[in-house]
Amino acid sequence: MRIRKRPLRAVMPALAASALFLAAGCSSEPAASPAPGHSRGADTSGPAAAGSDRPAAAVVAAPEPAATSTAVARAGVAGGKARKTSMKVRSYDSHTRRAVISTPDKGGSDGKVTSSPSPTGGSPERPHRTAVGDVIASAPVPGAPDGLLAKVTGVIAERGDGTEVQTAPTTLDALLGDGDAKGSVPVDPASFDVDRLLPDVKVSWAKTGNVHAGPEGAKVPLGSLRIDVGARLGTAAGAPAGASASVSGFVQVAPEVDFSYGGGTAGSGPGAAYLGVSGDWTSKWALKGRAAASADPVRVPFAKLHADPVLQVGPIPVVVNLDLTCYFQIAADGSVTVDVEQDLKGDFKAGGTFGTAKGWTPVDESHMTSSPVRTSVTAAGRVKASLGAEATVGLYGTVGVTADLAPYLRAEAAGALGTDSAVASGGSAGSAGKAGAGAKAGAGSGGSWSVHGGVDLTGTLRVQLSVFGTPVLQRSLPLGSLHREWTLAEGRA
Repeated sequence: MRIRKRPLRAVMPALAASALFLAAGCSSEPAASPAPGHSRGADTSGPAAAGSDRPAAAVVAAPEPAATSTAVARAGVAGGKARKTSMKVRSYDSHTRRAVISTPDKGGSDGKVTSSPSPTGGSPERPHRTAVGDVIASAPVPGAPDGLLAKVTGVIAERGDGTEVQTAPTTLDALLGDGDAKGSVPVDPASFDVDRLLPDVKVSWAKTGNVHAGPEGAKVPLGSLRIDVGARLGTAAGAPAGASASVSGFVQVAPEVDFSYGGGTAGSGPGAAYLGVSGDWTSKWALKGRAAASADPVRVPFAKLHADPVLQVGPIPVVVNLDLTCYFQIAADGSVTVDVEQDLKGDFKAGGTFGTAKGWTPVDESHMTSSPVRTSVTAAGRVKASLGAEATVGLYGTVGVTADLAPYLRAEAAGALGTDSAVASGGSAGSAGKAGAGAKAGAGSGGSWSVHGGVDLTGTLRVQLSVFGTPVLQRSLPLGSLHREWTLAEGRA
């Protein structure tokens, strides 16, 4: 994992805590515990191919070293299916779309001629140079950090390190053909490139054989990535010293990439496809003090993450590009002072699924349990603090799905709550709505107050999902706007 630091810029009044991972709306409101028997994974997106009873190829994490993995579908070969090849993409120029491809007898690492077994059990591939019509899939290489999926349209020249060729964009169905593939692959938490945008951001992760402890000595579960953040916020004018505003917390995610493909009839593209991200989510975050007034919500990014996991789909390296921007956001009237903290646990799934009947449609679901750790509201007013993650998932450098998941806390008080008044509650989601024994009210009491948790989801399916070989979208499709809210505590003072 690579971590970069950036100095804190002069920033506007802003808000709330750490976040991770892709798009998910809540399919059910929080409960005391997850629904029994609930499970997630690629199976919820439907069969690899509608009506197909063919066995689907497993989708697994590419073996190391993934950077040397290349597959080719050769024009004129019986069946035209992709197979693993000993040819390697040495470099690529994204401006000219020219690539240098080495053959086993030229430009190889050891100068020896090697061959690869045919995945169908036939004769090994005979080593030979690339030719016009070849369709090539490669893991990340110099000049193509997001992987390469291209068709050779011309042979330019022989070079000392291989053959220089002209390429053009192509689609996955040229490699996968009428085959089926389906699976979910965990993303190595250590593979993320992390760009910290604020000073007080800590990143922790754990993987088999290399466990890292999280902040405050907490152990991070295997396969999980944790981001902690803490920030001071702009305080409302005239607020007492004790009302200084701040946000702190963490989010912990174990992400997985979900991929499926179902071959259609010859030359028609796939009959089904799916691309998305799912994972387990744990977060705990708090908002305290009296935040400065802002007419419009103010968003401040605090971390950017990027990973390029390589999936092995039969002989084909499929490169998935994940980008995540974590942010906090606040909207407040500058009059209410709060001390609220919330725990969230659950899972999520988001992506796009394709079928010949409906075309591309969104997939989004989440099952969260929530409980308030502490809840305190002083004086009349309102504030909404969101923690969020805007994520994109695509293939070979093309964006397919963009989604914005924003869990939030919302507090408001109305009526005759005086500036020295306070109401408080605490406990589990099941006890929400009952004031705690420590609740108190000052002079001028008689107002009402409430604290709510919630999740907002927005997003877009992009035209570039046609990289599967599906019909091109005429426009980007919105995921819609999903909104779920639940009461953490409420009462009258």
